Order: sequence, then structure tokens, then C-alpha cells
Amino acid sequence: MRLAEALAAALPWDDQAPRLLYLSGELGTGKTTLAGALLGALGAAEAVRSPSYALLEIYPLRAALGVHVDCYRLTDPGELEQLGLRDYFRAHTLWLVEWPERAGRALPPPDLWVRLRVADPGRTAEIAAATPVGATWLAQVRTTLPA
Repeated sequence: MRLAEALAAALPWDDQAPRLLYLSGELGTGKTTLAGALLGALGAAEAVRSPSYALLEIYPLRAALGVHVDCYRLTDPGELEQLGLRDYFRAHTLWLVEWPERAGRALPPPDLWVRLRVADPGRTAEIAAATPVGATWLAQVRTTLPA
């Protein structure tokens, strides 16, 4: 929850492009839980569902939009084209993509990539910035979270 709240508070919305956050990790590491907590912190009024079967869920946020994509069930990265993701490549939109590795090069690069793991005695999150905006976002997140 603390990571989701820090990501939400530091999210650098843009007037021209979406923000992309990739979530990786084995089954049960908390990708959907993190996505739900983040979207909730950004104002999603409805409960966040795993988009494993629908592949895509859209959430209205406070003055923004959340796009939650799950690539786990993809058999071919070309399937993403059928989701109409291009319609959501716009300002004040946050993309949360679970299992982005399965999309190959069909997705744009993320601003941040969060890799979740189950470790003793809990869970760990490794966060990497992949764009200059992501680096700024990550620096802000790190100011609010313990190392």
C-alpha cells in the first residue's frame, strides 16, 4: 500500500502523453494488488479487477484515466492491437501493464518498471526508470519510502 501511495503521490501527469508503469513478477507476487491500490489512490471509485480474461480494464480517475492491461494470456503480441490501446495513448492517462514481457515490442517503453518478488520475510519491489520522466518519478518516490 505504501508503494502504491508513493507512486500515486509522485506521478508526473503530462498534458501530451500517458505515463506507463510495467508490473512484473511471478503469479501471486502482488501485481494486481499494487495496481488496485495505485488506482484507488488516484481516485478509482470501483474495485479494481484483474484484467486477466478481458486483457483490458479502464478506470476513470480524478481528472485522469487508468488503463489496466494484463498480458498474461496473450498468445501473440499482435493481440494487443485488437484492444484499441492506441485510443488510450493520450494525456492524463496512466497505463498499468502486468506481464509486459509477453507483449514483446508491441508496447511502448515504460516510464517505470516494477519487478515484484516474494522474499523472506515478505515481498520486495525493484523499481527501475526507463525514461527521463521515469527517473524523476522514481526519485520522488524514493524520497517518501524507506530504502
